[in-house]
Order: sequence, then C-alpha cells, then structure tokens
Amino acid sequence: MQSDRQSDRTGPDSTPPLAFAAVILANVALAFGPLLVRMADTGPVAAAFWRITLAAPVLALVALISPARPRRPGKGQAGLWALLLIGGIAFAGDLGSWHIGIRQTTMANATLFGNSATFIFPLYGFLIARTWPSRSQGIALILAAVGAGLLMGRSYQVDPRHLVGDLMCVLAGILYALYFILMARVRTTMPPIPALAWSTLASIVPLFVFAVVLGERVWPGHWSALILLALGSQIIGQGLMIYALGLLSPLVVGLALLVQPIVATAIGWIVYDERLALPDLVGVAMVAVALVLVRRGSTVAKPGDRDDG
Repeated sequence: MQSDRQSDRTGPDSTPPLAFAAVILANVALAFGPLLVRMADTGPVAAAFWRITLAAPVLALVALISPARPRRPGKGQAGLWALLLIGGIAFAGDLGSWHIGIRQTTMANATLFGNSATFIFPLYGFLIARTWPSRSQGIALILAAVGAGLLMGRSYQVDPRHLVGDLMCVLAGILYALYFILMARVRTTMPPIPALAWSTLASIVPLFVFAVVLGERVWPGHWSALILLALGSQIIGQGLMIYALGLLSPLVVGLALLVQPIVATAIGWIVYDERLALPDLVGVAMVAVALVLVRRGSTVAKPGDRDDG
C-alpha cells in the first residue's frame, strides 16, 4: 500500500496542518462520548448501536452526493471490501466493549484503557509500515507516556469491582487499534467519507445482535444523548479521524489520542467537580509538548495518498 511507504521528508512543515487540526478536533469531540453514554437511558451496547444507526444515513447521504462516491464491489476490489467489512466489525466490537466498560469502571480507567491504541497503533507503524520515529518523535513518545501516566495515575484505582470493566476497556483499545490499521489501509484508495460510511454500515448488525443477546434495553425513552453521541462521536469525531488517517503517520494519530484524557479530565473538573492536582497539570503540559514535537518531526503521506480519487 502507498501509505506504508511514508516520505522521508521531515521538518516543521511536514505534517499537513489541516490534517493535524482534524485529528486534534476529532479527539476533542470523541472525549465527550463516555459522558453521553452514561446519560443514555438504553443499555451500553444499545447506545453504541444508536450512535452508529443514527449517523449512518447522514454519512451515506454525504458520501452519495460527494464527487468521490462509494464504488460498487468489482473486479480487483475484494480486498478493499474485506478491509471495510472487518474494520466495521472491529469497530462494533470496540464500541460495544468500551461502552460496557464505561459503566463498570471509573471514568479514569475507561479513558486510560480505552485509548491504549495510543501506543499500539504507533507500534504498527514502526514494525509493519516501517515509519520509524525520528529523534524528536522518540522524545515525544517518552513524554507522552510519562504525561499520560501522571494524568491518569492519580485517579486510577486497582479495585476487584472494576476488573470486568477494566478488561472490557483493554479489549476496546486493542480493537480500536485494529480498526485504525484496517482503515488506514482503506484510506490509500478510498476518500474519507465513503470509507467511514461503509465501515459504519458494517457495524450496525453486529451491535444490534450484541445488544439483543445481552438482553439490553434497546429502544430509548429520551433521544437527546444518543443524537449528540451520533453527531459528535460518529459523524464529527470519526469523520475527522478517518480523514486524518489518510494523511498522518501512525505515531501522530496515536499520540493525538491522548487529547481525549486531557479533555476528559477537564470534563470531570467542570461536570463532576473533580479537582486537578499538580501531577494532572504536569501531565497535561507533557502531553502538549509531545504533540508539538511529533507535529514538527512527523512525516507526510505521498501525494498519491491524498483525497483526489
């Protein structure tokens, strides 16, 4: 795939500014997801089902009216459609397991484990896509790891009552990284909105079946939280994320996921009056520095990887 062979050019202007802004804004939008899941009056997997189902018609319509329309399966495209199908199923598994975990563990634990793709996806870039880090990127990765530990370490609790929730969030993080890997490969040949539309459609049935098997309440009494979840997390959040996946290295995308714990910490402070301590502020500062460093030292996809087809 073309995106597996990143350019060797580095420097302050290497990362497309629009793509970097998109991945930051995507994570800001996605950080509100746990709050909305807890506000929903359906089961956790059912909330994920409605997030996908309410967003799917909007994404399909945008994809159909855009110049780069979704192509029908044809000769030589079996691999592409297999990636989309598996990616959609992986995303369904990610959402379902994460939403269960959100309601069975602390917000801090859910955010920490659910975003373990922060380090899994860059590892894919290093070992498989062979996008090796520069010196500044290596420093950024270390700063991000320490900063994330400081940010989440104070509120993380080892509690047997949270074990199932913690494990579900770890599973979600692994499946999220798999989804990123698959969709990054899809993005080498398909523009962002069609790619997101097809993978979203592939997630609907698995989530519905999962919710029914678990015996969850599927039909909501109130729609506001679910509509906001579909709009903010799936249409805006994942839309911007899939766009950025076609233009940024796995390291940049992975480290940008740490924006979510930062925003989640701010939400906890504002909504739940969770006071910030010095380690929290130092952790936020270290993650911010890491993002600046990885922005300056990252690679850009080749021109052939862009959204002109």
